[in-house]
Amino acid sequence: MNGRLRVLVWALPPFIFLGAFYFLPLVRILVTALGPDRLVGGGQAVLPDWRSLATVLGFTTWQALVSTAASLVAGLPLAWWLRDHGSRLRSVARLLLTVPFVMPVVVTASAFVALAGPSGLLNRWLMGWFDLSAPPIQLMHTFGIIILAHMFYNTSVVVRVVSGFWSQQDRRLADAAGTLGATAWRTLVTVEAPLVLPAVVSSALLVFLFCFSSFGVVLILGGLRFSTLEVAIYRQAVSYFNLPAAAVLALIQLAVTFTAMSLYTRLQRRHAVPQQVEATEQFADDEPRTRGHWIGDGLGTAAALILVSPLVALTGQSFSVGTSEWSLVNYAGLLQGRADSAFLASPVEAVGNSVRNALATMVISLVLGIGMAYTLFLMPGRAGRWLDPVFLLPLGTSAVTLGLGYIISMGPLRTSPLLVPAAHALIASPFVLRVILPALRRLQPGLRQASAVLGATPRQTWWRVELPLLLPACAVAAVFAFAVSMGEFGASLLIARPEHPTMPLMIFGLLSRPGLANLGQAQAMSVVLMAVTSASIFALDRLPVAIREF
Repeated sequence: MNGRLRVLVWALPPFIFLGAFYFLPLVRILVTALGPDRLVGGGQAVLPDWRSLATVLGFTTWQALVSTAASLVAGLPLAWWLRDHGSRLRSVARLLLTVPFVMPVVVTASAFVALAGPSGLLNRWLMGWFDLSAPPIQLMHTFGIIILAHMFYNTSVVVRVVSGFWSQQDRRLADAAGTLGATAWRTLVTVEAPLVLPAVVSSALLVFLFCFSSFGVVLILGGLRFSTLEVAIYRQAVSYFNLPAAAVLALIQLAVTFTAMSLYTRLQRRHAVPQQVEATEQFADDEPRTRGHWIGDGLGTAAALILVSPLVALTGQSFSVGTSEWSLVNYAGLLQGRADSAFLASPVEAVGNSVRNALATMVISLVLGIGMAYTLFLMPGRAGRWLDPVFLLPLGTSAVTLGLGYIISMGPLRTSPLLVPAAHALIASPFVLRVILPALRRLQPGLRQASAVLGATPRQTWWRVELPLLLPACAVAAVFAFAVSMGEFGASLLIARPEHPTMPLMIFGLLSRPGLANLGQAQAMSVVLMAVTSASIFALDRLPVAIREF
């Protein structure tokens, strides 16, 4: 099998899938919105004026920059602390820091309401301690809670990317600087910081992209006062059914996404080098434990616990919402459907729907991600450099835009329950790609050459040599795909059928209805969803590979 044929074999499945479930829906949206048969009342397209467009774009960029800076401030000290893999305490803290990243937006909204809402844990404590008549903390629907929620999500991105890269640096460089008389601070600034700067920039680009395309955080926690591009797309397309305006906003978002992804993939390619299979010397694995180590462990653990405190508050509130006594009534309510529910299924059925969708997503995204990774690995030159960010485009594309595109372009398939895992696989495949591609690039070329010398065909080499070495990375990617599907909200909001709701949709429906019973069940189901996604992440601790890329 020649090189071009191998590229074609690997590239065909992801190209077909992207064409059918990504590019076709986007093209149909543009054609429907800007073509002669517009779905706008009176046939008149109402495009946003430049002033309102500049306002939305300016706020989107500003909140993304502030959120990125806040995530770096919170994440870089933790990354420095976690670069040492020798402490079991730090391994647990690393896993705790990963949990917020995979939390669904509805769980995050419930968690921040439980922690800092008008009747949240902090306000209840402060009002009781100081005998106050009104809640002293007023964070709901403010700019501050948007930044805090983004920092809650994205600190783990900074920690994972930077600490993973940092831990692979040769510690002898820092030892040599210390031998020459450099202080620990000077060694950090002049030796270690320049080495990890590419990872810092890469993590900042990813965080900026996630915050720039933020939807649920701004929609639920920001209220009507704030609007990012993603929220504006949703409101123009769903609330006003103004497809031309939504299309213009979507094009702007795609341009920013493609630029950020191009910069990220260029940095990753420039600094990815093959590594030896045998263990390498890492930072501080064999250093004796000093008082400084214990102080650092204490401060780092405290910071990690503070970061996950909204989830702790959510768990506590789910057992006591509306009362001062512990109770399982909210969880018992999940076992029965409510007559006034907007869905034609019970919460238990929603759990089953989410699990089935996640398993299907895991299989589809693995096939797509492996095909994408081998396509980029085998395709040299400029074509590969341009194709890499194209594969990552679904990661930053509005899920609301994709969902609307499916409604317009899928025809009879739009009522199929299989459309939900297809959409989830499209969103999860970039995560799978970012896990498998670095693992593929780290494989030593000599392994393939030795296999060929021994008479193995390319297919036998892949099956007996490459695939076993890639299985740990595939396991990590599968767990991430499962967690992403369990928590996906934006696309499911438009394409999931009322008789097949997912857990995030059920939580959102319960949160949207007044009453303590609905709030309690929403928080209880949020805890169940949090437990499932957290178990997925903690399972990674049992795998022989660490997550260092997203």
